[in-house]
Amino acid sequence: QGQLVESGGGLVQAGGSLRLSCAASGSIFSFNAMGWHRQAPGKQREFLCAITSGGSSNCVDSVKGRFTISRDNANYRVYLQMNNLKPEDTAVYYCTAVSHFGEWDYWGQGTQVTVSP
Repeated sequence: QGQLVESGGGLVQAGGSLRLSCAASGSIFSFNAMGWHRQAPGKQREFLCAITSGGSSNCVDSVKGRFTISRDNANYRVYLQMNNLKPEDTAVYYCTAVSHFGEWDYWGQGTQVTVSP
């Protein structure tokens, strides 16, 4: 069974930066696309960014230019660098991975990010 463990969340003022980290088991990381989703209070989970095993990445327009996804293949880690954070970025952030069914079937436990005005 694959495993994803996030870290790096916390409280930051608007305009600040955070870097989230995700440690993945090798069984997930080596063959799967990895991503980050988030869920704000009272809202549905939202896809943010994804990166393939080959390193191609994309992010949704709402965070493009502020968030960057990257991966460290040697250490089975995925990162989300978040700059110019806004209060509306407050959410639980989840590290995710695509299963062999082609869906975001693997989820970490989540890490809280709170952005104060």
